[in-house]
Amino acid sequence: MLLSLLLSSLLAVQTMAKLELVIPELPVVALFGRDAVLNCSFWGEQASGNLSELSVFWQLTDTKRSVHAFTAGADQLADQSPAFLNRTSLFGRGALSEGNASLLLRRVRVDDEGSYTCFVRVQNYASAAMLLQVAAPYTKPMVTLTPNSNLRPGDKVELTCMAYGGYPEAEVVWQDGAGHNLTDNLTVSQVATELGLFSVRSVLTVMLEPDSTYHCRLTNALLGDDGHASVTITGQNMAFPPVVLGVTVGLAVCLLVLLIALAAVCRKKIKESCEEIRLEEEARELEEEAKAGLRDGKQGAQAEEGQTPVLELSDRVGLTETQ
Repeated sequence: MLLSLLLSSLLAVQTMAKLELVIPELPVVALFGRDAVLNCSFWGEQASGNLSELSVFWQLTDTKRSVHAFTAGADQLADQSPAFLNRTSLFGRGALSEGNASLLLRRVRVDDEGSYTCFVRVQNYASAAMLLQVAAPYTKPMVTLTPNSNLRPGDKVELTCMAYGGYPEAEVVWQDGAGHNLTDNLTVSQVATELGLFSVRSVLTVMLEPDSTYHCRLTNALLGDDGHASVTITGQNMAFPPVVLGVTVGLAVCLLVLLIALAAVCRKKIKESCEEIRLEEEARELEEEAKAGLRDGKQGAQAEEGQTPVLELSDRVGLTETQ
């Protein structure tokens, strides 16, 4: 009798040991708002395919709240946590008969993150726990400059990098144009929305230098993606200091006055030259008219007296040579 009981106990231990579960060794990463699969497979002599003897339970490891239950050949959801209502299912009777007890979790939320335990029972049971992590990508970072006008070398400015809608909290790194990390005068704030997603805001305060570039890099550790944004401040973004600006304006005004005065002098000189030329031409015309009038007067007087007009010296010389 004692031997029979001992053999029965050994057989029970052996049978129980033959029911094994296979789950992922690494955490399952699920995207926010998407569907996720928590894989759980069982095998052994007890997995005979008789679903009436099979029970599958999924529950939260820490709180023991029911996520999904299958017993007596059907889903049993009366004790299911309201947080999972209409969001869970197994993969059907065919999959269960083949040893697939995986859970489909629909429309993943941030508060779904945590440890889940898969229980499988035929005559005895086996269980295993796995970790579900939720991830959501951030929007592309945006960098703004404050103030963004009337900038002068040496001014203090704030560079603000912002991104939205990500999970978990992001790592923010600032770099200069040479790729060196900037860690001083830096703040980072991350605020969760009602959905549990984060908005990230990082502010870097720097002394302004011309032709300088700054990079904001944002990393989601679970997804391994890097968001990147840059801002470059060129000389066009900067204004002259007040002293230099005043000197420049003063020189410009002086130059303008000088040009106006020079134009006035040139105009006066040109006007005077034109007047002199006009007067000279008028005097020349009057002189020629006077000479012509005098010559005509002499010839008329000689004709009235019956005298031969007096020849010019050149005319006389020509007459003598002819005779």
